[in-house]
Amino acid sequence: MALPMRNNLKHFPRFIQKLNSPKRLLCVGLRPENKEAPRSGRVFSGIQPTGVPHLGNYLGALENWVSLQDQYPSVLYSIVDLHSITQPQDPTQLKSNILDMAASLLACGINPEKAILFQQSQVSEHAELSWILGCLTSMPRLRHLPQWKMKSKVKNEGSVGLYTYPVLQAADILLYKSTHVPVGEDQVQHLELAQDLARIFNNRYGELFPEPCALLSSTRKVKSLRDPSAKMSKSDPQTMATVSVTDTPDDIALKIRRAVTDFTSEVTFDPETRPGVSNLVNIHAAVAMISVQEAVSQARGLDTGAYKKLVSDAVIQRLTPIREEIERLRSDRAHLERVLAQGTCRARELAAPVLTEVRQKVGFC
Repeated sequence: MALPMRNNLKHFPRFIQKLNSPKRLLCVGLRPENKEAPRSGRVFSGIQPTGVPHLGNYLGALENWVSLQDQYPSVLYSIVDLHSITQPQDPTQLKSNILDMAASLLACGINPEKAILFQQSQVSEHAELSWILGCLTSMPRLRHLPQWKMKSKVKNEGSVGLYTYPVLQAADILLYKSTHVPVGEDQVQHLELAQDLARIFNNRYGELFPEPCALLSSTRKVKSLRDPSAKMSKSDPQTMATVSVTDTPDDIALKIRRAVTDFTSEVTFDPETRPGVSNLVNIHAAVAMISVQEAVSQARGLDTGAYKKLVSDAVIQRLTPIREEIERLRSDRAHLERVLAQGTCRARELAAPVLTEVRQKVGFC
């Protein structure tokens, strides 16, 4: 789960150092316009059906998803509704959210002719492989993963589904013998579990699964417009903090106009001391598909108030075609259901023979 920036490891050197061990397989994502990626392997990624994405989702993940369709011969993107029910869901709203996410992915540029787009729960092999892999996973291993530590702490408890969420995530990946997984930095530990489980299964039952490689994009996270120390999030209680891809031009202009900055009028890029202004520069660079340096250069002579107008215009220009296409697709529910059904059939064709191999190796048949 890419900002149009130059592919440069200096943007996260400490993180790379932490990952510098033989058991961690890491790749660095490419700029969307870069066509030099390797042409072998299979990409898998999933997204929860939480309604339409926000600007951070689009720039941090979906833009990269679109570019990967042209870089790898086999690409699968799943709307992971099984994962979503680790938190309480209204069934009617969940169904609506699944179709909204399908519409959003298509509008952002996911092409069902190039990538397999499908609904996770409709491929039952995911759940069966998850159970088998769960029997190879220890409780202490899961207890230290970020998903459980973060969400169980908030609620002071957590469901079994939340606890075993990373095992299902590993099953999602391994079921298709995926070789590459686009992830954010906060998901790398979960991918490490998939790598470990591939190794454990292979050692116990015989070679079957490749160890998937993390595709880290060069994207820097889009921050909240109201609290630039936090990520932009749909769950943020402050409505002015998050730009949705379906926001109207007036909504976008208002939210960016009210974005937290500081008392210095000059526009500079210094994430440590000027996080609010730097967040706007990042957003501007990403949506305008220019470098951070070019964004700062365009801001020369503008105070932060005038620069916010420049940023909002760039965001509006980028998101308006997506918003209009989502609205069009939402009006054709049958088309969205048909796209997901066709994707489900294609995903099953890949999943079923792999699970048959798993069953044979485990001794079920």
